[in-house]
Amino acid sequence: MTRPSKQPRPELAEARQQGLHNIGEAAALSGVSAKMIRHYESIGLLAPVGRTFAGYRVYPDNDVHRLRFIKRARLLGFPIKQIEVLLGLWDNRSRASAEVKKLARAHADDLGRKIEEMQAMQRTLLDLAQRCHGDDRPECPILEDLATPIR
Repeated sequence: MTRPSKQPRPELAEARQQGLHNIGEAAALSGVSAKMIRHYESIGLLAPVGRTFAGYRVYPDNDVHRLRFIKRARLLGFPIKQIEVLLGLWDNRSRASAEVKKLARAHADDLGRKIEEMQAMQRTLLDLAQRCHGDDRPECPILEDLATPIR
């Protein structure tokens, strides 16, 4: 990722003429909140950006594109550490696509395991709810199950 060199800081109007976006515009264009943009910058998913003379962050189009990439990866459930790896692969044009495929398959397998676990939880809860009378009586199989020591 390349950043502008030690150029004088532009005013916001000049930055906009240069095709740069303030954080609100970058958020609107990428679908990532301003708070998350600052967070991604603080953890290194987005390199520190240039600032106007008044200290406002300004983002070039390639950063907006990077934010869209991060947003899509988050929507697919990738954790931050894996997004960091994916961004590194995306930035490395000499990488093999096999590396990316391996990460995607591993993540899909992990999601499959989590889905199975959640479906088992759902079945258990539905069974417990069916056994509960749901009336004025204090006896409740749901609470009894939750209070049972794990074996």
